[in-house]
Amino acid sequence: MKVFLLPVVLQAMGALVLIAEFVLPSAGILTFIAASLIGYSLYIVFTEISTFAGMMFVLADLFVLPAVVFAGFKLMASSPLTLKTALSRDAGYTSQSEALAGWLGKTGEAITDLRPAGTAKIEGKRVDVVSRGEYINKGSLIRVTAVDGNRVVVREISK
Repeated sequence: MKVFLLPVVLQAMGALVLIAEFVLPSAGILTFIAASLIGYSLYIVFTEISTFAGMMFVLADLFVLPAVVFAGFKLMASSPLTLKTALSRDAGYTSQSEALAGWLGKTGEAITDLRPAGTAKIEGKRVDVVSRGEYINKGSLIRVTAVDGNRVVVREISK
């Protein structure tokens, strides 16, 4: 039984280092170390103990390592390095300029071809706009149908 001590310790260390990868930002260095520890333990088992024991370790790894990764994702959700609050409009966070939100429902004229992006003149001001994928000719009348973040989305209206 003493012969199994080192491989079992290496497997446990590999699992712990793999969990640490989820909590600490290491750009994959800890994952490489964990894979090396687990790989070395398997090498020891296959070469110094037996092929059957090695296959048992591999079988155990097939069940244990996915559970460790699942636990790591759960830990990552509670890590102080992850974002705990959702950025919502109610909390005062917005990626949309208030000035752009004012264009919603306004009409104007396409001063360049919109294919699908271009420029329109709305209430005398030049505004970068996009269509929903359709081509809109220069000079066409347009209406602002949505404001998505910093994109002003328009559609052509009939004269």
